[in-house]
Amino acid sequence: MKSITIKGSERESVGKKATKALRNAGLVPCVIYGGEKPIHFSAPELSFRDLVYTPAAHTVKVDLGEGKVRAIMQDIQFHPVTDKILHIDFYQLFDDKEITMNIPVRLVGNSPGVRNGGRLLFRKRKLAIKALPDKLPDFFDVDISKLKIGQNIPVASLLNDDFTILHPENTVVVQVKMARTAVAVDDDDEDEEEGAEAPAAEGGEN
Repeated sequence: MKSITIKGSERESVGKKATKALRNAGLVPCVIYGGEKPIHFSAPELSFRDLVYTPAAHTVKVDLGEGKVRAIMQDIQFHPVTDKILHIDFYQLFDDKEITMNIPVRLVGNSPGVRNGGRLLFRKRKLAIKALPDKLPDFFDVDISKLKIGQNIPVASLLNDDFTILHPENTVVVQVKMARTAVAVDDDDEDEEEGAEAPAAEGGEN
């Protein structure tokens, strides 16, 4: 999994007054949990742009000047009006300790069921997994190039020895349902060459 480096400074004071002063200076107060003791630090809000405003999952290397701490983002708080980042919690990573993380799902190919008028339902845009840090995937690439009307792709088809998926195996990730405009075609027609990108998802849960 790709890692983003965040350069920050440890905080000596963690009171409300000090926290407010940090935010007024364009800095985000943060905490790293999971180690021997919590690590309080701050970093410029722009430093978190590639971590927060992206559909991809990343690990983080927090550079505090005396070595780097590997972590993942656990929780983030935004201002209810301005959407500015108010606070971020991180969890420290260790090579021999499994962690739980949500990994985004990426659809690959064009579904013949959708081409024939079916409705694509993207049920799970992220999947929770448990794995060692070095085994975390960037994405789940789900091939829908053979997905016909009435078919689905379940979690069971994505199982891997490198990690544990924390959803029942029969959980549907993506499916194609019959729509009023759907038409029946021969199998030969459905074997036509697929495009490189997935069609836009319609409806479904995240």
